[in-house]
Amino acid sequence: MAAMISMQKVFLNGEFIDKDRAKISIFDRGFIFGDGIYEVVPVVNSTMIERDGFWDRFQRSLSEISLNLPYSKGEFETILNKLIKINSLKEGGLYIQITRGIAPRDFIFVKGIEPTIMAFAFADSVLENPKSKSGISIISTEDIRWKRRDIKSISLLGQCYAKNQAAIAGADECFMVENGYVTEAGSSSAFIIKDHTLITKPLSNEILPGIRRNKLLSLATQIGLKVQERKFSMSEVYNADECFISAATIILLPVIKADGKAINGGKIGQYSLKLRELYKNSLITEANKIKEIK
Repeated sequence: MAAMISMQKVFLNGEFIDKDRAKISIFDRGFIFGDGIYEVVPVVNSTMIERDGFWDRFQRSLSEISLNLPYSKGEFETILNKLIKINSLKEGGLYIQITRGIAPRDFIFVKGIEPTIMAFAFADSVLENPKSKSGISIISTEDIRWKRRDIKSISLLGQCYAKNQAAIAGADECFMVENGYVTEAGSSSAFIIKDHTLITKPLSNEILPGIRRNKLLSLATQIGLKVQERKFSMSEVYNADECFISAATIILLPVIKADGKAINGGKIGQYSLKLRELYKNSLITEANKIKEIK
């Protein structure tokens, strides 16, 4: 997946400024400890989509680490919408990061300091990602992350390590494995399809609750798939009828090769195509409805 390259104007602590002028203190706890959370919101037709799912997960992550956002939902959405407008963003996403703020180096959650609030816009092909037509390859890696993966923490060294292993192997993504089972992909949710059944790991503190996950499970039943929320192994991935990943700005990308082994003969499966098309159309419809309300 392509790197997020910020557009010219960013939001930092109450100001919209050129990205080259955006600076934070070396004593920011995000820099020192990785003490903060982040979110990514997709943008289609210059409109934030799947906003409720974003907001719910965003608020939950903040709450889990006792961090407060000094804006109401409406106020913060106004900031994000302005960021879209001043960057003339048509399609892509918004990256949002909140840290506890600036304080002397201390491991406890320091109280009484102002959080650092940052957001930037980036352009990307959400609806027509080229890899949705070609499919992607993945490798399996050991899951070495901390035990609260349900919190969207900015501490991502474990994921960086895993995805770098994938890049070295010439793969697009990795499936992280713990105790013999796939937890999730390096920066996306993992799914397989076998015998007309969509299979994905149940929600717990072991994985991030993907915003696209619930929608995909709902769409799966609409096209005749059964749904199982259970653990699955890499052996099941190799022998799956279909496999795919999902994340904020990719919707769904089919996996056609895992650890060098072809899935479905190296071809994109029918259900993956149907699910992506249905999801894509629902996002277009959502963006258009929001535009009409505005």
